[in-house]
Amino acid sequence: MVTDMFEQIQAQTRQIVTELLAQAKLRPGDIFVVGCSSSEVAGGTIGKASSPEIASAILAGILPVLQEHNIYLAAQCCEHLNRAVILEAEAARFYRLPQVNVVPQPKAGGSFAAAAYQAFAEPVAVESLEHMAAAGIDIGGTLIGMHLRPVAVPVRLSLQRIGEANVLCARTRPKFVGGARAVYQDNLL
Repeated sequence: MVTDMFEQIQAQTRQIVTELLAQAKLRPGDIFVVGCSSSEVAGGTIGKASSPEIASAILAGILPVLQEHNIYLAAQCCEHLNRAVILEAEAARFYRLPQVNVVPQPKAGGSFAAAAYQAFAEPVAVESLEHMAAAGIDIGGTLIGMHLRPVAVPVRLSLQRIGEANVLCARTRPKFVGGARAVYQDNLL
């Protein structure tokens, strides 16, 4: 029964990521941020019932899909680590994000960030993405907005929950400039 729950969480997560990527118009090398409360997924209160097993199931639903598209996963830590982000060192170097020294733990950083840290080939922590994430998923009210590019667009998907947690998704788009006579590129909307 427990295995079925983890498989369902993984499948829900995979579906959400796949649907979001279909709408987000990301390019290889873009950053995709995920904030995740495993406590909320389990039906608890954020920060009160961290579950490494749930976090691993969610990561298993996200990471392979992003890797297929050559998109970097950024795993947001909880507020105990000031919502720092765990990502592959290659991404930090490419985006010139300075590394900070911390290793997330289930109760200090969150189970999802800890799972990502263990799964990545060369994990690093950075203090902030400096508004560089092109899209993201907020699982359980973790507040990922600080990492998204300035113009975030909510995306409605067929699923609004993973387990018991509310899920909010966003993509970003370039800012509009100009006035009433401006013409915009449809592929950037």
